[in-house]
Formats: sequence, C-alpha cells, structure tokens
Amino acid sequence: MEALDKIKRISKDPYSYALNLKQATGKPVIGNFCSYTPEELIYAAGGIPFRLFGTKDDISMADAHLQAYCCSLVRGGLEDALNGNLSFLDGTVFPHTCDSIQRLSDIWRLNADFAFHIDVVLPVKLDTESAKIYMVDVINGFKKNLEAALNITITRENLTKSIIVYNRIRKMLGEIYEIRSNSPDSISAADVYHIIKASMVMERDELLELLIKLLDELKNKATGSTLDTKNKKRIMLSGGICNHPDIYTALEESGAEVIWDDLCTGSRYFEGEINETGGPIEAIADRYLTRIVCPAKHMGMTVRGESLVHQAKKHDAAGVIFLLLKFCDPHAFDYPYLKQFLDDAGIPSILLEVEEQLPSDGQLKTRFETFVDMLD
Repeated sequence: MEALDKIKRISKDPYSYALNLKQATGKPVIGNFCSYTPEELIYAAGGIPFRLFGTKDDISMADAHLQAYCCSLVRGGLEDALNGNLSFLDGTVFPHTCDSIQRLSDIWRLNADFAFHIDVVLPVKLDTESAKIYMVDVINGFKKNLEAALNITITRENLTKSIIVYNRIRKMLGEIYEIRSNSPDSISAADVYHIIKASMVMERDELLELLIKLLDELKNKATGSTLDTKNKKRIMLSGGICNHPDIYTALEESGAEVIWDDLCTGSRYFEGEINETGGPIEAIADRYLTRIVCPAKHMGMTVRGESLVHQAKKHDAAGVIFLLLKFCDPHAFDYPYLKQFLDDAGIPSILLEVEEQLPSDGQLKTRFETFVDMLD
C-alpha cells in the first residue's frame, strides 16, 4: 500500500522529514511532549505540531541537567535538544503534566536554543465548572502567546478549519483502529503504531490526504472477521507512550494480537470530537476537558479504571499489558488502581517497564509467551 509505505518512512525517520519539510515550506515546526498540547491552534497558526519521543541514542549531555531517575522521555528529549538533533524546531510547547516535564520545561528554556518557549498550564481537576472557565482562559492565553511568537493573527476562520481537519483525522484514526480490532489480518499492529506516530509529526494536510487513501485501501482489504482469525490471543496495551514497534512484533511472534490500546501515543491521542459549531476556543477547551484522562489529570475517582475495563470488554481483549516508562511516577501510582479494576472484572494483566532500549528479544518473548499461555 503506497500510502502506508510513505507513512512508515516518515515514522521511522521523523527528524529528516521535519527538516526537509521546513526547508521546502518554511512552516514553523513546534515541538511538544504531550497529547494535551492544543494542536488545533498550532495548525491554525500555520505551524506543524511535532511530537517528541526522546532519543534512541546514548544519553550523556542531558545527565548534566537531570537526575538519572528521570524517565527516558524527559532525558532523551533534552539530549536531542542539546546535541542539535532538533535544530528544525522553531519553538516548544509544554503543557502542565508531570513534575519531570515541568522541570524539563525550565531546563529547556534556559539551555535549548529555540526561538520561543510556551508553557500551557492546564487545569488538573477537570470535572468542575471552574475548570471549564479556566481551560478556556488558558487556551485563549496560548493563542495570544502563539500569535506573539509567530507574529501572526489566528483568525476564527482558521480555527474553524483546524477543528474540521482534526475531527477528520481523529475520526479516520479511530476507523483504522476499529478495522484492526475487527479484522486483524487487514493491517498489522506495528503498522498501526507507525500510523499513529506519523500522525503526530506530519504536516496535517498531507497526513489527511494519506489517511483518506489508506483507509480506502484498508476497507477494501478488510476480511470482515471479528474474532481471532489467526487463533491468537487478543491483547490490549495500556500506559503512557510507546516508541517501540518491536513490542508489537514480539507479541505477534508470541501468539498475541494487539487489537486496541489505552496509550497517549494511541487511542487517547485521537479520542474525542470537537464541536464544529459555536465558539472554536470553547469547543477546543471542551474536548480537552472531556476526553479520557491520563494520570496527570483528574476526572472522578473511577473514570480511568472503568474506561479501561470498558475498552477491554468492547474489543474482546483476553488480557491487558501495562507498558510503563521506568521512573514514570504518575503511571506507576496509577497502576495498582487500574490493575484492581481489571482483576475485579476477571481480565488478566501484566506490567512491563520499558526505557529507550527494550530488553533482549529472548527476554521479551519469554515474558509475552508466558502471559499469552495463561490466557483463556
């Protein structure tokens, strides 16, 4: 599939893609570390939101600024900023998330040489009336800061267009996930990973064109089967980020199929539609208030656990694998509570801690095979 091949090339080398795109179009490329970044405003400003995943290289320069017990996303992102790998960035946006990301923002501002730097201090508790008022105010503030940084005006017309484009992209990503869940033979889990990753770094108009072509190809290819066409166990992933396509391959080789996920670099990235009528800022704010939260946000004591169980049952998952970045405190604190919800629902789970480098193939497959063998 031609569209998928191009998407995979971009996913495997996003830095070269961004550098070439910037040279060709002159559009500002704006980095971020979190799915709570209000990307719609960056697109409306003529920019390219670019998700940062850390580095696959050895980390040395960042160690002068960060403790070794910071997660590999934070340390790896700073490493790439300090060694010049992110020279194509015009600026970086830091939403208010975990303590490590907030401290990274301070260090980044002082040591990384980019044209601008914007903190977006979103509310933490999202289920109150005051949170909605505050969220609208923060996004309005982000709009003003972005306009000043880029010396442009973000018009209502451009914001409305951005909402429509993002709704289409998110809807199509959701459809690709559903095709994968209903017909695993039609596209591999590793390919879906590449689609999601590319969706976070590509110029969004180009992405939209490729997704339209890809979805047409997948719909024609889908077998329509709904259960276990390869006699493999259906698995769901949960956690923060996943930057390891080898995990999906190892699971397939161990007799499993990843048919859904609850990752911020997965379904939580595209979940939630924005109202296309009314005030665009208010509509964008509402989406970030009502989408399924991560551990950095609060929306009731049971929302995350209930959502995880609901998705696992909806997609007939035989088990859940938690992928947690080592030293990621928010997800580590969240894990026992989520595991209890799965235990109460009779859904088996295991925990796998990951860093920038995965365990050896043998270790990984042994753990996965042991888990898959115990599933009904």
